[in-house]
Amino acid sequence: MARKRHLLISKRHQRLQRLWQFFFTGWGLVMLCALIAGAILNQNLLWTPIRSINMDDIAQNQFRMENLSFAGIDKDGHPFVLNARHARQEYDTPDQIFMDDVSGRTVRVMDGRRITDDIIADTGVFDRVEQTATLSGNVRVDSDNGDRLRANELVIRL
Repeated sequence: MARKRHLLISKRHQRLQRLWQFFFTGWGLVMLCALIAGAILNQNLLWTPIRSINMDDIAQNQFRMENLSFAGIDKDGHPFVLNARHARQEYDTPDQIFMDDVSGRTVRVMDGRRITDDIIADTGVFDRVEQTATLSGNVRVDSDNGDRLRANELVIRL
């Protein structure tokens, strides 16, 4: 009497067999192509299953800085420094740095005398191309020669 031998496939091999069948029956390839096409066609590549996240806010505030300090020399060869508690760059305007709680110091020469200006403002925008800092909101400039300036907006050409 001949014995029939049955091959038992273990659970682990059954899972591999199902996975193999899934990919090579065509559905797996269709799913893989759909994922690749979605990645190519979607320019943001910011996928998330949560709809409550504001993706525009994330894209705009992608480059966020804390305790920014920017120092340099202006066109006349005088030093300056700008500080901000918070700063950010946005995708739409990569040449501008938006700053909050701004402070700074500039040096200027007037009538052969060197004058240091201490500057404080609520917000500011530093344009790297134009080399200007536009400060706004409670702008205060106190000079070491006694001059005082209070304004809503001040543009400094660096």
